[in-house]
Amino acid sequence: MDRSRLRARLVAGAALAFVLAAALVTSPDAVLARAAWLVADPVRLVAATIALAAVRPLLAWPTTLLAVLLGYGLGPASFPLALALVALTSVPPFLLARRYGRGGGLAAAGESFVDRAGGVRSVVASRLVPAPSDVVSVAAGVAGVRLSTFLLGTAIGEIPWVLAGVLAGASAESLAAGDLAGATDLRLVAAASLLAALLVGPTAYGWYADRRASLEEEHAEEAERADREA
Repeated sequence: MDRSRLRARLVAGAALAFVLAAALVTSPDAVLARAAWLVADPVRLVAATIALAAVRPLLAWPTTLLAVLLGYGLGPASFPLALALVALTSVPPFLLARRYGRGGGLAAAGESFVDRAGGVRSVVASRLVPAPSDVVSVAAGVAGVRLSTFLLGTAIGEIPWVLAGVLAGASAESLAAGDLAGATDLRLVAAASLLAALLVGPTAYGWYADRRASLEEEHAEEAERADREA
């Protein structure tokens, strides 16, 4: 292994170790514990939330934190700002995955599904599923979704989650880590998951069936070629 490659791996390992350490040492609890101080000044709250949106991907914090915090300080009127920040904070992991994760069969499969289902519809459906935000962002990047399509799909798909977070924050007398979990109602999860299934379910089934038939055809051709060579 040449020195440049070894150096790149060492830097990547050090960066990963830093992120893991930061995530362990800090947590949303630290932010929520200072919520009263933050919301005392609306300008301070908005500035702090924007800063949190910038570093959130590094710490793997839930995007719901932004919505709950803004809802707590500014009420339901903060919904547009919260939605914009949730969409923007999802961009860094998406761009990294699009830049470095485009090779291999997984990327090819994701790209073929997006081509069939449509970029916006695919992203919207994946956002409606109650999966970690950064996982969805990485998957979209690996599948080669365009940035504008990703932002539009993210903004639409995150509407129910951001709205729930803002309303949970607005109705809370004080903030604690439990408010993040309380922002996700089981009925909302079920409804959003059902909507996601309706959006891409039939397309996903057809895509899977066609892909399976194509793989079986390739295997049959390889077996026939091997028989001829034998």
